[in-house]
Amino acid sequence: MRIGSPKEIKVHEYRVGLVPASVAELTAAGHEVLIETGAGAGIGMEDAAYVAAGAAIVPDAAAVFAGADLVVKVKEPQAGEIAMLRGGQTLFTYLHLAPDPDQARGLMDSGATAIAYETVTDAHGGLPLLAPMSEVAGRMAAQVGAHFLEKAQGGAGILLGGVPGVAPGRVTVLGAGAVGREAARMAIGLGADVTILNRGVDKLAALNLVFGASLKTLQSNAHVIEETVAAADLVIGAVLVPGGAAPKLVSRELVARMRPGSVVVDVAIDQGGCFETSRPTTHADPVYVEDGVIHYCVTNMPGAVPRTSAFALNNATLPFTKAMAAKGVAAALADDPHLLAGLNVMAGAITNAAVAESLGLDLTPAAAALG
Repeated sequence: MRIGSPKEIKVHEYRVGLVPASVAELTAAGHEVLIETGAGAGIGMEDAAYVAAGAAIVPDAAAVFAGADLVVKVKEPQAGEIAMLRGGQTLFTYLHLAPDPDQARGLMDSGATAIAYETVTDAHGGLPLLAPMSEVAGRMAAQVGAHFLEKAQGGAGILLGGVPGVAPGRVTVLGAGAVGREAARMAIGLGADVTILNRGVDKLAALNLVFGASLKTLQSNAHVIEETVAAADLVIGAVLVPGGAAPKLVSRELVARMRPGSVVVDVAIDQGGCFETSRPTTHADPVYVEDGVIHYCVTNMPGAVPRTSAFALNNATLPFTKAMAAKGVAAALADDPHLLAGLNVMAGAITNAAVAESLGLDLTPAAAALG
């Protein structure tokens, strides 16, 4: 199979769909790999490293899309990239279609098959291709929150860890999945007073075993959210509905009750965000102030640490890429229900139930579309 990876064009996105080590495994198996020149420069991997791994370097994204049967990316395709897709071609990347009807319609019109990293599952009910970037984003959330609490950044001037004789900052984390767990881990490491909320106690119990008395765990409901968010210096939104739009857990009125100079980090922004006041931002202009509260809503947070992120992502995605290359996409989807769960668009139809519901579009079940 001919596999291609273009240079990412989203603002300040430096990750790459295939690192040289992944290319080497694919070419060793007899596949042809096309890499856009400069695609790996953002992670310190120059074209020579790809050539050494067996890739062919092509001059632009158009050459990748024209030549590849399977396009492996990181972020959702931008409008110009969607225009280069064609029927019979497969796109393997993060899509986050629920809050993005224009992208969904573009992919449907292209006739291409689109498999979303974020809805591929595993035998334990997890999301193995979302997990590594969730871990990165969760750890970053505490870091950036601490940064924007500094007075010079517009924050309230609070040190999360406090000092002897002065109370630490208060952090509320909404959601106890991979993002929430890692956000709590980092915030605890900084010395903050950390509370994590989740619907259902199983994940909270697991976190209790790991962190003990250094982490407060609360069953999430409207009253608890209102109480803990209003009292927090930093609120990290870490909720997830796989494939679907994030629920709006924090109202505009509640944000307005937070202390001026407090910080919101909405990691759920890829799926529309869990604060009513959230809107997407970029690494070039990451924050805005709403009701006196600093909002950090960057849609590609792990892009800020692209070397770590790209290698972690490739570790997770490569087995699926190799399976599709070896068997063909249709056979790989038919053989693996977990990969099939990643199928979001095929032959002009939406094939993921959560995406279809969020966008108000008709659903063609993935198995039916494949059959």
